[in-house]
Amino acid sequence: MPKSTFQYSDFFLEVPDNNKDFVTEIHDLLTNDNYKLKIEPKAIGYMATYAHPKTKHSILNFVFRKNGLYIRLYGANCNSYQDVLDRLPQSMITQMQKAGDCPRLLGQEKCNSRCAQGYDFKIDDIHFQKCRIVCFLLLVDDESTPFLLEMVKREKQERDAV
Repeated sequence: MPKSTFQYSDFFLEVPDNNKDFVTEIHDLLTNDNYKLKIEPKAIGYMATYAHPKTKHSILNFVFRKNGLYIRLYGANCNSYQDVLDRLPQSMITQMQKAGDCPRLLGQEKCNSRCAQGYDFKIDDIHFQKCRIVCFLLLVDDESTPFLLEMVKREKQERDAV
C-alpha cells in the first residue's frame, strides 16, 4: 500500500485565519530558498517541518495544540541574535521559562546520549539552559509574530552562511 502524502494545502486549511499571513510569509521565505517541507498528520491537525536544503537539519516546525498554532524554532544560533531575544515580550519569555531544562547542559546523564544538546543563553538576568525541543516552542499570536519572524530570518541567515 503506498504511503499517504500530505500537502501544504492540507496543513494550511487547519491554520487559524489570524495566523495565515504569518504562516504564508514563513513558508515563502523558506521554500523560495529550497528549504524542504514535510507535512505529517498529528493528533491535532498537522505538523509542518522545514529543513535546510543541504544539511537536512530542521529549522522549524509548525504544530497545533489545544490552544492554537505553535512554532518550534530550532535556534541553534540563538546567541547570534541576542538583540532579538533581549526585546522579546514577557509572554514569550514566560513560555521559555516553563520549558524543560536540558539535562546535558546541567551536567546530568538523564538524557539520551544521541540527543542534541539544548540552548544556553541569557535574557536580562535570567539564565536559560533549555531543551532544544521545547525552548522555542512558542504560541503564534499577534504579539509574538514580529519577533518570531525576525528570529526565523536570523536563524536562516546563520544557517545559510555555512
